[in-house]
Amino acid sequence: MTYQELKKLWLSYLAGKGHAIIPSASIVPENDPSTLFTVAGMQPLVPFLLGQKHPAGVRIANIQRCIRTNDIDEVGDDSHCTFFEMMGNWSLGDYFKKEKIAWSFEFLTSPKYLGIPVEKLHVTCFDGKDDNGREIAPRDTECAQFWEAQGVARDRIHFLPKSENWWAMGSGLGPQGPCSEMFFKSECKCDAKCKCNPAKNCGCFTELGNDVYMQYTAKEVGKIEPAKQRNVDTGWGLERILCFVNGYKSVYESEIFAPAIKLLGGDGRHARIIAEHTRAASMIVADGVIPSNTGAGYVLRRLIRRAVRTANANKIDGSIYEKLIKFYNTYLEFDAKTVIEVFTKEVNRFEQTLAKGLKEFEKVKGKLDGATAFHLYETYGFPIELTQEIATERGIKIDMDGFKVAQAEHSKASKAASAEAGAFKGGLADSGVETVRLHTAAHILLATLRKNFGADIIQKGANITPERLRFDFSLNRKLEPDEIEKVEKDVNQIIARKLDVIVKEMPLADARKIGATGTFSDRYGDVVKVYTIGDVSCEICGGPHVSNTKELGHFKIQKEESCGAGIRRIKAVLE
Repeated sequence: MTYQELKKLWLSYLAGKGHAIIPSASIVPENDPSTLFTVAGMQPLVPFLLGQKHPAGVRIANIQRCIRTNDIDEVGDDSHCTFFEMMGNWSLGDYFKKEKIAWSFEFLTSPKYLGIPVEKLHVTCFDGKDDNGREIAPRDTECAQFWEAQGVARDRIHFLPKSENWWAMGSGLGPQGPCSEMFFKSECKCDAKCKCNPAKNCGCFTELGNDVYMQYTAKEVGKIEPAKQRNVDTGWGLERILCFVNGYKSVYESEIFAPAIKLLGGDGRHARIIAEHTRAASMIVADGVIPSNTGAGYVLRRLIRRAVRTANANKIDGSIYEKLIKFYNTYLEFDAKTVIEVFTKEVNRFEQTLAKGLKEFEKVKGKLDGATAFHLYETYGFPIELTQEIATERGIKIDMDGFKVAQAEHSKASKAASAEAGAFKGGLADSGVETVRLHTAAHILLATLRKNFGADIIQKGANITPERLRFDFSLNRKLEPDEIEKVEKDVNQIIARKLDVIVKEMPLADARKIGATGTFSDRYGDVVKVYTIGDVSCEICGGPHVSNTKELGHFKIQKEESCGAGIRRIKAVLE
């Protein structure tokens, strides 16, 4: 089965079950301050899982592009990738366990779809307890009964505790519930003592997918209650399924990697790292991120520079990246020209500084002090993780405490965003009063910037917390003090007009006709929400917003600065 065939099979199957097919959201979350990247298929849908109405209806499906870098050191083994695609479908208060289990069983076992022998299919259900044996919710016998009704024998249904079969957002709040995972069992080579099951990690089971049943909610951590809206959230890894159905031992044997590996001269771990990091970095750039020393740009820089150093160490020519990007563009849709330009510029910048930075290591005997580690970061653009890798290779220890001190003392230092920069917590802050006010202010700010500096100004990112707004936009120069004052004044004049904020659902084509703009022009479904603020702003957005600008208060710009080539950043508050 090819990559395109699997995608088509998944989406056409769910369309036949009444699901509206929506496009992948951006890798960069539009309104979620809790994470740098979209790390799960359900993440862009949190507002709708919480009860907000989705423009496409109550049954939706897609294939969502995701980035996770918490396992970056494992890239190059048979399964780990930093960029992956998640096959998903959702019921927003509509069907529940009976229907979803029947459909999962059919898609997995029917010869028309994946054709897995029923006797090889094992499933897991929630046993009702946490890992200490304390009961937290009823044992999910209902789920087990529906699997058995489909033909899964009782001895292939495994009841497991919370750590294995319960899903909740990182905060522990909001919608949550038991899940049911599906596994293929290969020939068992374990001894009788193993009593192998999917939780044993004994190598006998291959995970195929996970269906989450959000039938509970929590307003306080540890205190669940029945949810008013019961949801289904399905997540099946596309790369994993493609690998499995074709009988590959490694994702790097599949068509999405094999030609790239061939370009790199063979299936060594170094070739896998270069191919995977180039693929992931390409998709991040495609969604508007540029390399920098903070946030998402920092993760992007780390991926590119790790690929470059791996290529250099294996004497692979720098022209390889353009070839790889063009290959990935044959099956992933993105602006290859722009990606190549950004990638080439970062590669060249790093090549120029790499040799100088490596000379610093030649001076080190035994231990690298924190100030030097920070100097490598600030002056030569070495992500600290890259410095750690080089140090480990050379048997050198790093004074990480000293690094943190040097970093804290530097006024413009990054906050050393980790590869993941915090686990996904569900974006619950987005529904808070202060966050909603700042979100609306961001729309007014963008409109004001376009009025003052040209209609071609593009939002390049936003991070909103209850305390402040951080807004990135395209501009090739800094704002002068009088220009900052003018922007602030214009925003406050708009707020003072007490304009109603009107939301309407309409077909995307109609939204375009009335001049509605959006941050992610190719990431919207056929039906969208359009928020209009008087005659000031008309944008496609998922919300939420205030109902009138009089709710915003006084807009104050605290800082304007560069955050990358051609990108400026405004930090502002509402007083």
